[in-house]
This record gives sequence, C-alpha cells and structure tokens, in this order.
Amino acid sequence: MSSSDSPAEPPGEIDRALLAALARDGRASYTELAERVGLSVSAVHQRVRRLEQRGLITGYKATLDAAALGVGLIAFVAITPIDVARAEEAPGKLAHLAAIEACHSVAGEESYVLKVRVPTTEALEQLLRDIRTLANVSTRTTVVLSTVFEDRPPI
Repeated sequence: MSSSDSPAEPPGEIDRALLAALARDGRASYTELAERVGLSVSAVHQRVRRLEQRGLITGYKATLDAAALGVGLIAFVAITPIDVARAEEAPGKLAHLAAIEACHSVAGEESYVLKVRVPTTEALEQLLRDIRTLANVSTRTTVVLSTVFEDRPPI
C-alpha cells in the first residue's frame, strides 16, 4: 500500500460520492453507481475495490426494522462502575447481552454509554438489573421517545 492509498488520506470528490451512494444503498449495482458518479462500470468497480482495500468501506449490511422484530423500545444506559479500578471490565461482562446494540467508552462522569433495544419497559427493567449485577455498575437510563434520524453516513 503506497502512502497515497493510506486510510488516513481523505477520499476525493468522486470517491466521496461513491461512498455516499453506497451508504444510502449498499446493494446498488456497479451500473447504478456508475450512472450516479459519471464513470464507467469498470472504473467504479476498481474504485469500490480500492475503497474496500483502504478500509474506507468496512462491510455491507442489511438494515432491520427493530419495531417489526419486536424490539422497538430504545434506551441509552450510562454506566458507572462501583469499583473504578475495574471500569474496563464492564464491556466484556456485558458483551453477551443481545439487547445491547452498542457500547461506547465516554468522557465524563460515566465510563460507558450503552444503546439498548428491548420489547417492553418490563424487559428494560430486567436488562438494567442484569447490567448492574453482571458488571457491578450503577446506571442512568434515558428512554427514546422517537428517532428523528440515525445511521447517517459520516460523509
């Protein structure tokens, strides 16, 4: 990999357009992408492969309807370890809980903020008990009433 292909180098205008198009529709064909950015199909294929190799595209995924799957209640749970010397152990102790969608290490009073999805407030209550017990933490929870937008691409 040459220095011009390093992941730290920001993508050019055409690559940004490709990345934005793929972020909106990861299943877009090379033909559709070529039409959107004004390049040949083979040029788009090469650019996408290069973007993957540089680590700018890290994968493709399906977006699921959480409400239709029965886990429409979202909450953010800030956790603070009871024993601050063992704060880094919390994520490992909680990783097996499927209701935890994301775990972010944060600056501030809390050590981590978890994004969780559950079917009901009762399930949230049980999850909070599990989190407190398993990781020996205190929690502060914010329930999401509605989502205006999320999963915006960083471009």
